Amino acid sequence: MNLPELAGGDSYYVPLGDGRYQSTIHAQGAWNPHEQHMAPASGLMVHELAQHDPRPELRMARLSFEILGLIPGGEFSIRCETIRPGKTIELVQAELLAPDAKGVERVAIRASAWRLIMTDTSAIAAVEDEPMPPLEECDPFDVASLWPGGYIASLDVRVARHHRRGNGCVWVSTRHPLIEGEETPEWIRLMGLVDTTNGIAAREKPGPGGYAWPNTDLQIHLYRQPSGTWLGLDNSVSFGTDGIGLTSTVLHDLHGPFGRAEQILTIRAVG
Repeated sequence: MNLPELAGGDSYYVPLGDGRYQSTIHAQGAWNPHEQHMAPASGLMVHELAQHDPRPELRMARLSFEILGLIPGGEFSIRCETIRPGKTIELVQAELLAPDAKGVERVAIRASAWRLIMTDTSAIAAVEDEPMPPLEECDPFDVASLWPGGYIASLDVRVARHHRRGNGCVWVSTRHPLIEGEETPEWIRLMGLVDTTNGIAAREKPGPGGYAWPNTDLQIHLYRQPSGTWLGLDNSVSFGTDGIGLTSTVLHDLHGPFGRAEQILTIRAVG
């Protein structure tokens, strides 16, 4: 198989203008060397949605990604539109388009985001999610020894001491900018790390002689907009009896929990 041409540099993506980008080695996926990892791709789509007809009085509260097939590495484009306009609630959508093996452009990911009006509810604010162990109490974790690919190699990961297979608890960060030559808000960079959670607490050996469990979607709900450069992932991974599983995650920044993520999985034995 001919591998896609990947851009060099320190970032995950190189902008080509008019909504077009080229992925670098740092965006390379773990399941196949010729695909992008969903994590930075979703972060880039959030970046494009944030630039689409911005409304400072609204913020994204739910992000929904449908993974419609392999996400090819190399050149691709993102297009955005408003699906449901409104004064206090609106729905926006982005599509990532890339050429398939025959060179035909197709939609690889479709993302939608509810943007909701912000009001002051600090007097009644309350959170039931439990905090994670602080970063300074966690140990370095060589996740690249478990998973291949340029994206995984780009991460700095710290693991909590109670972390185990099927029930993960890690802090994740990266020194690499999302887009070459552009400053990206911290919360968008954190969104570009969320999909990592499906690989942090593997229930089984991944790859040949083991199993694959790629997710077909990513759903993120944000009851608070996060900040900082470290994302906390406190997850549980469930495998059902009929080839379908679920990764459920409470999302944290250094100030505490801020939301949740869900990923439905298709489980397959790998010969």
